[in-house]
Amino acid sequence: MRRLMLAGLAFAVMCSAVLSLTGCVVVAPRPHYAARVWVPGYYAPAGVWVSGHWRG
Repeated sequence: MRRLMLAGLAFAVMCSAVLSLTGCVVVAPRPHYAARVWVPGYYAPAGVWVSGHWRG
């Protein structure tokens, strides 16, 4: 019985790890909000770091 419970716990942990690494969750924007997208940080062509920001 203990081995079965340990296997079930290991399976649950592995499933939650896989689900957490699957990627973005896309949700339709609410009607009264403008659609916004998170832009991660990047280096501009002049070598200047541009931090992450919301683009609307």
